Formats: sequence, structure tokens, C-alpha cells
Amino acid sequence: MYGLLRSALFRLDAEEAHEIATAQMMRLQEIAIVRRLIERVFRSDEHPVELWGLRFPNPLGIAAGFDKNARMVPMLSALGFGFIEVGTVTLRPQAGNPRPRMFRLADSQALINRLGFNNDGAEVVAARLRALWTSMGPDEWRPLLVNIGKNRDVTIEDAAESYEEAYRLLGPVADGVVLNVSSPNTPGLRDLQSPEQLRPILELVRSVRMSSEFLRSGGHPILVKIAPDLDDLQLAGIAELCGELADGIIATNTTLSRDGLASPVAEAGGLSGRPLFERSTDVLRMLRGLLGPDYPLIGV
Repeated sequence: MYGLLRSALFRLDAEEAHEIATAQMMRLQEIAIVRRLIERVFRSDEHPVELWGLRFPNPLGIAAGFDKNARMVPMLSALGFGFIEVGTVTLRPQAGNPRPRMFRLADSQALINRLGFNNDGAEVVAARLRALWTSMGPDEWRPLLVNIGKNRDVTIEDAAESYEEAYRLLGPVADGVVLNVSSPNTPGLRDLQSPEQLRPILELVRSVRMSSEFLRSGGHPILVKIAPDLDDLQLAGIAELCGELADGIIATNTTLSRDGLASPVAEAGGLSGRPLFERSTDVLRMLRGLLGPDYPLIGV
């Protein structure tokens, strides 16, 4: 059955196939009995993790990018993920880059995307999450992280205030927030990984956290998502800053490298999948050495 479905979907444009699949997921999640049956089959509470005052039923979550607008949280919870990361969400709605903007590399078990933070904006996503708090029972809920980025037209100089405003809207309706400073598809975004640019963002967001009442108890972590293309010196600098001001690091986002592909590809965008595995694991290994055994790291 999976083979037939995969073959059918692979005949479609990659983004179109994603939209068809997610539309079906959204329809099914509205049927409570179906959602409960799916949860009974897939739910896993093995190897629970206690972190940041939150309980993760298991350590395997779904990363940002799959559910950009927090429209599939009930279904993703039913499918057994230990936590859910939605987004990337920008302060204002954004259409993203022109299509086509997602490309399968089946022979390399990889994908290139240049979506460009297409999303409904912080106000809409915050309202959607606020409704979920009342509609989902505590037994259904999984720790939920919201991934935040900057709009394409926001300058580097104004980036800190943009992240702060988005956090004011989204922080109170999330279990934690991820600051995305590593997507290769927003011009200049990766410049925010430098300690000089990242420090004011973290300081502003932390100040909001200190002054706000959040809907969830616990530590309400602030995490930073980094790129796999940092050199050792850059990685050391960001690790030192995050060790001081962030509650964890997510490693890694997609790569601009084309190493490991079965055949050359001319499409621009971030590469994910099998060719990135070795490099992202190396980054995790280096971060663990830089930050010690207890600092929270999430591998992607």
C-alpha cells in the first residue's frame, strides 16, 4: 500500500503532494474516533524525557517546516510524536518564494527547498494555537514549540525587534520558542548567527519572557536553530553565546552544500535528507564537546 501511495504522490510536484497529504490529515483529525484509533496504534510513551519543566512522552519530535501554520497539531499528536515544532512563523504573513520551490532528489534520499518562510503570520498562528489549548485534552497534548523567523523585508538592523514582537504574540501560546537564524532561503538571515547579531535578539526575547505570563508552567525554553555550514570558529562562538543566553540548540537546518548527492543538481535552496546526516551529526558532536554533557541539544 505504501509503495503504491508513494509512487502516486511522486508523480506530482513535491509541494503539491505535500498539500494533498496534509489536507487529508486535517480532514481526518476532525473525526475524534479516527484520531483516537490512530493514537492507539502509534502512541509511544517509551523513554520519556523530563526537560525544562516539561514532560516529553518520547524523544522523537517533528521539526518545523512540515506544519508551518499549526494546522495539524491534533493529528501529529495522535501519530505519536514526543513533541511538535510548528513554523517557521514570521511577524507578518508572507507568501514565500515563487513556485516551483521544492525538489525531490529520490536517488539521493534528499530534498531541496527554497520555500522562503511561507506562512500565515504570527497573529493568525497565535489565534490558532490559543484555540487548540481549549479544544485538545491534556492527554492529547504534546510539548509544542513555535519556530520564529524574520520577514524577508526586515533588515538585519531591525531583526531583534521583529523577533521580539513575534515572540510577544507566540510565546504565551507555546511550550517554548525556537529562534530560526539559519534558513538559507531568507537573504541575510544567516548573518544573525554571529554572536554580535544574535546577542541582542536573545536578550530582547529573554526580557519579554521575564515580564510575561505564559499559559504553560515550567521553564518555557528559548532555543536557537543553527546551520550546518558554520566553521569550527563560528560554531564555538555561537555555542558560547547560547550556553549563556539560550536554553538549548537545534542542530541543524538545511545546507547549501551539495556534497553527497548521487548526481549534480542546479536548483538553489537548502538541502535536507540523507546527504546532510553526517554533517549534522558532526555538528552535534562538536556542540556536545563545547557545551558539556548536560546542555540540551535537539538533532535534526
